[in-house]
Amino acid sequence: MERIQIFDTTLRDGEQSPGASMDVEQKLEIALQLEQLGVDVIESGFPVSSPEQFRACKLISENVKNSTIAALARSTEKDIDAAADSIGTAARSRIHTFVSTSPIHREFKLKKTPQEVLEMTRKAVRYARNRCAEVEFSPEDATRTEPDFLCQVLEVAIEEGATILNIPDTVGYTVPDEYARLITMLRNRVPNIDKAILSVHCHNDLGLAVANTISAINAGARQAEVTINGIGERAGNAALEEVVMALNVRKDLLGLETGINTRQLYTTSRMLSTMIGFPIPRNKAIVGENAFAHESGIHQHGMLSHRETYEIMTPQSVGRETTRIVLGRHSGMHGFRKRLAELNIIIKEEELKRAYEAFLKVADRKKEIFDEDLFSIVSEQFGTTTRSLVLEYLQFHSGNTSVPTATVRIRDQQEIYEEASTGDGPVDAAFRAIERALNITATLVEYNVQAITPGKQAMGETSVIIEIDGRRSTGRGSSTDIVEASAKAFVNAISRHRLLQEVVHP
Repeated sequence: MERIQIFDTTLRDGEQSPGASMDVEQKLEIALQLEQLGVDVIESGFPVSSPEQFRACKLISENVKNSTIAALARSTEKDIDAAADSIGTAARSRIHTFVSTSPIHREFKLKKTPQEVLEMTRKAVRYARNRCAEVEFSPEDATRTEPDFLCQVLEVAIEEGATILNIPDTVGYTVPDEYARLITMLRNRVPNIDKAILSVHCHNDLGLAVANTISAINAGARQAEVTINGIGERAGNAALEEVVMALNVRKDLLGLETGINTRQLYTTSRMLSTMIGFPIPRNKAIVGENAFAHESGIHQHGMLSHRETYEIMTPQSVGRETTRIVLGRHSGMHGFRKRLAELNIIIKEEELKRAYEAFLKVADRKKEIFDEDLFSIVSEQFGTTTRSLVLEYLQFHSGNTSVPTATVRIRDQQEIYEEASTGDGPVDAAFRAIERALNITATLVEYNVQAITPGKQAMGETSVIIEIDGRRSTGRGSSTDIVEASAKAFVNAISRHRLLQEVVHP
């Protein structure tokens, strides 16, 4: 199959997202993961913009061996020199230079005539080609540029040595059919186009970045410029994971492949999300929490009968563990019965309907039903009881010049557990003390705090999701003191986890 080159600009365009900046070491960590992912080209940054950007590009060039390292430069010798110097040690390097070409950019941004822009293109590409063996050229705002002028600019860029021509939809203005026609037109009208690879760089202002990218590839583009999780200026860029999996899943239609190790997609996505503090939306394609989760009873029945009824790819193919059958108000008897069996909750068939009806009542009040909820439902229906934990005592000490410490006392019927611990803050210290007291290790998956009453003395509610031995449970606690509310929620979650340890035999 013909191969599409994947050009990742997470570290350049992606980092330009407000709030997404990374330090030098973080950029190197992401670059090394992108290399592991199998990205063909890593755009390492815009080196002339700051000493830190320059240092990051240089460090990445020195450490990444299997991907081409690109650096962005405007059409000035100063920019191009900075780019060349920053990536000079790379095993494979590329200067990516650009000039604005649309009428609105020429008039209000550059204040240049079309002839002056042509000359800027000629000089920039020629100078870059003398500083680096591989040059990519972008006519910025190409999709709003006059077709005749765009063809002229690209012809000049190729004449001066550019071997990759990027056709950016800089402001996310175009639509798939229009973009495909543009690519086709360029392939037919630029006389020396056979000497260059056409690349596409799409922004997501109208939510069409991935669709536009695939459309352009289908029309003959052979490099896709993308970012992890679709981060980037304004509404972002085409998401790498979505473009790659579209090409992977629809090989039958597109007949194209990439060099991406798709099993690294989820790891890469989570790494970036954690590093820059941008949560992944639950409904995000490929990597979102709900991408392989099914709640609808009809869908669950189909999935339990044959996975391909509702999944076009496996979670394992993108580096995830498994499909999740989520129990909620839309779940049917099939999913309910299967989850009870997986939890080894054994009830008679004639009692199943009563348990299911009780489940639906709870599901109407909760967005998602967790395993401990099922145990509680069955326990209430058929008389099974469980011991609950109560936080009786909490004392903590913290300050900017002292080590945070916490002491807890927890009661379980007639037993009392006491312990103390230090931590990164009073909440962390309290959690650690609780774990030590109960001799249990829990991973905190989610932690949320909200005020449930107004004013400075507001009552705060804390909710947590923890994971112990691969099983999740939720807990809630409230107090005017947020540390106490957090400790109560943590104890509550552990108490609910104990339900999962009991096998119900009514």
